[in-house]
Amino acid sequence: MPEIPKYNGTTDPNVYVTSYTCAIKGNDLEDDEIESVLLDKFRETLSKGAMIWYHNLPPNSIDSFAMLTYSFVKEHVGAIKVETRKSNLFKVRQKDDEMLREFVSRFQMEQMDLPLVADDWVVHVCTHGLNI
Repeated sequence: MPEIPKYNGTTDPNVYVTSYTCAIKGNDLEDDEIESVLLDKFRETLSKGAMIWYHNLPPNSIDSFAMLTYSFVKEHVGAIKVETRKSNLFKVRQKDDEMLREFVSRFQMEQMDLPLVADDWVVHVCTHGLNI
């Protein structure tokens, strides 16, 4: 089994499913083994809220990997919005006639819409938007 980072519910679930599927399919499995391995190993790659979601699935409610991924992406679609909002923070730029204090205040207002993110990431994004 390849080393697959655990999904915790904070990033794009579509990207995660694609990475997971590619990692499993790259294991020299027979075609008839792939579906069962995809289903069986998926739970081992989840953590935090994603693991709770999986644990709360009704028994026998999932009978294919396609059904599992549909349900998974539907449940974690909010993470896509978070990733989009994080990338939008890079678009916040200091205006030519804007004082530093005004820019920082406006930047902080935009940041408030995001869930908690690492301070070093926020500092990097903020300094990226400065007119230096």
